Amino acid sequence: MALTAAQRAIVKSTAPILKEQGTKITTVFYKNMIAAHPELRNIFNLANQHNGDQPRALANAVLSYAQHIDNLGALGPAVERIAQRHVSLRVLPEQYPIVGKHLLGAIAEVLGPALTPAIAQAWTAAYDQLANVFINREAEMYSENGEWVGWRSFRVEKRDKESALVDSFYLVPVDGQPLPAYHPGQYVSVRVKVPTLDDIFQCRQYSLSEAPRADRYRISVKRDLPVEDGSSDPAGLVSNLLHDNYKAGDVIQLSFPRGDFTVNVGDAAKADVPLVLMSAGVGVTPQMSILDAVLSPESKIASRPIHWIHAARNGDEVPFGQRVKEVVADGKANIDTVLFLEKVKQGEEKGRDFDFDGMFDMSRLDQDKHLSLKDSRTEYYICGPQAWMLSVRDRLEGLGVSRERMHMELFGTGDVNDQ
Repeated sequence: MALTAAQRAIVKSTAPILKEQGTKITTVFYKNMIAAHPELRNIFNLANQHNGDQPRALANAVLSYAQHIDNLGALGPAVERIAQRHVSLRVLPEQYPIVGKHLLGAIAEVLGPALTPAIAQAWTAAYDQLANVFINREAEMYSENGEWVGWRSFRVEKRDKESALVDSFYLVPVDGQPLPAYHPGQYVSVRVKVPTLDDIFQCRQYSLSEAPRADRYRISVKRDLPVEDGSSDPAGLVSNLLHDNYKAGDVIQLSFPRGDFTVNVGDAAKADVPLVLMSAGVGVTPQMSILDAVLSPESKIASRPIHWIHAARNGDEVPFGQRVKEVVADGKANIDTVLFLEKVKQGEEKGRDFDFDGMFDMSRLDQDKHLSLKDSRTEYYICGPQAWMLSVRDRLEGLGVSRERMHMELFGTGDVNDQ
């Protein structure tokens, strides 16, 4: 049932309360829901629960919904990204009533007498409306998966070391059936049991890091080093488990590839549109898939001018550096590269091993040669830590680039595009 005009007005009027109390509400929500349904621990990222990222992300999403209740079309891009993540994690329609019950219960618990019957009814109707938006979109996505239903077992075929901290895992389906093609830049969810958490499953998203193939998938995983303060932050729980415990022959589970940080290599109309791939750290992984796919024999856009810009802490932490050098040396691709190294070691030579020393600084880039700013069609794909991406986006906006031409991928929770 659609919201009435009065209910929409109530939802909008309560947005300031959500802005003030939102994180408190969503923290209570997750605590109560997981206590009542411990099986959901197999879906939710416990690291994001631990550091508060998940409650903050949900609070921001609910606030955005309240603020745009009269124009849900404005939420389209955010809904799409969240739905992609939900399908990757195998969120099902029957779980939405559970979420609704505990979310509304948390609102009641935090607001107390301030939650009048009219406000409660309005938010119940609003949640039902939003849930239906997601359920319908996610049903469409699930139908695209064909015979791949749920989690699929993959065997580690081999591992390669890409840098001091990043290993690539080559994964082949245990059932031996051909794999569906994915769009370059997409990710898969990886699900593994965590012995230190009573063998519950934990899921993490990892970008596929090579051009699509029918026989295997490749993910490239960064080992997370211990935090300097010695705290018990569980970040890197799954990544480090993969590094420490999974070798050739071991089996993990994957979900169907998802994500909208993609390039359409069949769109011949963009064969001359400059493509700027900007990354920092392990954010290079989807860019590698995009680069290889654009230059593949099947591509209709292999002639696109490509600007490859990457920032790393040091020369030992540059995944796929050799592969990119090979692409440049081949001479067939219209590509230029820029590498920033925060710390340069003795023996490393500017122009050979790196282009700029020190922290990434866009002001050091040539606006035409490196960024193709003169071409109003140029597209920018940006992936790395959230603060870095926001800084790059703001700098590009200051140079006249519209957000429609910028694409960003966020490792973790929330939605960087709404910041």
